[in-house]
Amino acid sequence: MSMIFDHHPQHLRRSVLCLPASNQRAIDKLAELDCDAVILDLEDAVAEEKKEEARANIRAFFKAGDKADREIIIRINQASSAHYDTDMALVLECEPDAVLLPKVRAQDDILDAAVFLSENNAPETIRLWAMMETPLAILNAGPIAEAGRTAGGRLDCLVMGLNDLRNDTRIPFDPARTYLLHWLMQVVLAARAFGLTVIDSVSNDFKDLAQFEAECIQGRAMGFDGKMLIHPAQIDAPNRIFQPSPEELAEAAAIIAAFSAPEAQGKNAINIAGRMVERLHFEQAGRIAAHARMIKARKKI
Repeated sequence: MSMIFDHHPQHLRRSVLCLPASNQRAIDKLAELDCDAVILDLEDAVAEEKKEEARANIRAFFKAGDKADREIIIRINQASSAHYDTDMALVLECEPDAVLLPKVRAQDDILDAAVFLSENNAPETIRLWAMMETPLAILNAGPIAEAGRTAGGRLDCLVMGLNDLRNDTRIPFDPARTYLLHWLMQVVLAARAFGLTVIDSVSNDFKDLAQFEAECIQGRAMGFDGKMLIHPAQIDAPNRIFQPSPEELAEAAAIIAAFSAPEAQGKNAINIAGRMVERLHFEQAGRIAAHARMIKARKKI
């Protein structure tokens, strides 16, 4: 029997652009970009001496209110850092769509952040995302994802961070990601077990768009919902690849029509053009159709 996770808001997350919040020029150009979501980064991409300037830029961005109808996420510094309290105060002030927690290691990292938000009366609309970039995060992927099912857990999305993971595990760069694939799939499996979105890692060479597109194709085949980006030049590929193909849309429409017919009511499996199709395929077709509707609505913006 399939499980329904109604408490997770549904969003397009094909292209998730990460920008250093210290880069005001990049922030100023966001309105022109067609990415589904934006991460304003306060962590690794921002030098120590630029942290306060980056917070000021985020504050000004939210005050201006130009989100272009997409998710805005703030990536804070890790809880053990001297910046955590100040970053979380900024989150409470700006009320982004989500907080991206770096260097997650265990379920408690998620629950502690959720408790902080709840104790400070943060609205439930502020969700949590988790960077899966440490060996412990991969080992604890299941319990971390399960935090999205706890009361007040807020966790909606897991994001792969292969740069840190490669560094910690000493696996050298390989375009095919050969020795990382089983870890990527482990995180996908954890996300799906608990109804979360899961985003593939960045590709560092933003000039090599052919390699980037190959990673997008690979990521979609593995079950990811989208790709984390570091440059606007990378937006087009995931927007094309992490969406239903015309063939998938046609098949979904046929399945929905067949199961919606009066003679199919109460049946768990029906014959469609000589192929036995189960009700789980009907549910899958519904997800594909809903995804396509969200993409169509976004294109009208």
